[in-house]
Amino acid sequence: MIRPLRHLARLVAIARVLARHDALFLLERVAALKPLVLAMKAMARVQETGRPGERLARALFELGPSFIKFGQALSTRSDLLGDEIAADLSALQDRLDPFPSAEARATIEAELGQAIAVSFRAFDDKPVAAASIAQVHFAVTPEGDEVAVKVLRPGIEEAFARDLDLMLWLAEIVEATQPGLRRLKPVETVRTLEASVRLEMDLRFEAAAAEEMADNFAGDPGLRIPKVDWTRTAQRVLTLERVSGIPIDERARIVEAGLDPKAVVEKAAVAFFNQVFRDGFFHADMHPGNLFVDAQGHLVLLDFGITGRIDRPTRLYLGEMLLGFLTGDYRRVAEIHFEAGYVPEDQSVDLFSQACRSIAEPILGRPLAEISIARLLGQLFQITETFSMEVQPQLLMLQKSMLVTEGVGRLLCPDVNMWGLAQPLIEDWIKHNLGPQAKLKDSLGGLAETALKIPQLLSQGERVAKMLSSRGLKLHPDTVKALTPGQGKRRFCHACLAWGLVFLLVAILLLK
Repeated sequence: MIRPLRHLARLVAIARVLARHDALFLLERVAALKPLVLAMKAMARVQETGRPGERLARALFELGPSFIKFGQALSTRSDLLGDEIAADLSALQDRLDPFPSAEARATIEAELGQAIAVSFRAFDDKPVAAASIAQVHFAVTPEGDEVAVKVLRPGIEEAFARDLDLMLWLAEIVEATQPGLRRLKPVETVRTLEASVRLEMDLRFEAAAAEEMADNFAGDPGLRIPKVDWTRTAQRVLTLERVSGIPIDERARIVEAGLDPKAVVEKAAVAFFNQVFRDGFFHADMHPGNLFVDAQGHLVLLDFGITGRIDRPTRLYLGEMLLGFLTGDYRRVAEIHFEAGYVPEDQSVDLFSQACRSIAEPILGRPLAEISIARLLGQLFQITETFSMEVQPQLLMLQKSMLVTEGVGRLLCPDVNMWGLAQPLIEDWIKHNLGPQAKLKDSLGGLAETALKIPQLLSQGERVAKMLSSRGLKLHPDTVKALTPGQGKRRFCHACLAWGLVFLLVAILLLK
């Protein structure tokens, strides 16, 4: 009983802010909240101007860190809010006033277990950046290394826990009272946001993400990741190599530095492609504030608090879907969605194919520089309601990242399409992962994996037979014989298995 009362009080305060910014439409779709929405509309004195998404962005910014993150998550949901509102929310700035440096120093000392003068020879009390979760200070280590120190805001964990619990409560109400909205997975969406925020709250996870991406791009001069100083990193403190460069959206400065904007866009396209398709691990917040260009023209990527992962089956789905769109094979695009289980079997493949064509033709028929793969995906997700498609949170995050990356590319080179630059990579990846040899290799790999489990299954069969026998259960003699093969038969079986595995491994090696 305490939880609903606490949440209702908080909800009234939130609704009051939304009403003041004329942004109550965010709550209007929740039937159980209609009385509250009507009451707030009656009392509100609205003086706001601008588009609905701009008004909502201002309201969420006023509500604080949790709702800024919530707004950024909503910016991926054009299927819920429409293109215009989602685009306005994508511009929601995660910048807040800094907290006192004394509190930053206290956190660093508590986390590292020693005086700040021991950890750093110099520490700049003026932060260089302040966001919803943390702020960054420059420092110098006793060894003379210049570093950037990220420190969590005091009490931020408790604030997020309170607000995320409220969002989860509302999502549970929506799923319980509005069956038509269950396919949008409101509870799972909040859980995904909660998991993402939980990772952001432990800066050791961010350090691990930065290091993993650095390993993925080892030897690749196109993308540079700052080194992690693990000796000065803890749950609420992250210390990284200090890097410098020109923000990627400042085209004039890049040109003045003697760098080619087209070459920078090409590196961005290749880096993004490699993250998504080659590695299945991508930076999900590649806005200009996190992406710089160094003096050599290499990209420098910062802030690994938000990352995404895509498993190989999903990457194959994306690759085949992309190939289908680019070649105009809309029937195949539709079939892929059904094969992946994204569209229920009771829906029409023909109608879905027609819907895919209606989305793609207006986008892919434009001049190359204007083609937006992110917009294509966004509109594809918008038809989810018509075909009862279930929302795929990992693809929504990817679509948002694509949108941001495309925007950066257009700022630098308006007449160049970054996907056109990456097209040879896309075609090569598709060839090696979707061709006949790749499919045969996957099949053989699956057989090898199954074969490797046979000894374990045989052993388990023997244990099951002994367990049942010890409990007084009598099995048919043929069943006992099947579960506990004789030593000679077992040796013969294992020998066949060994030769079979050799054959499979040789076949796989020949296909590489």
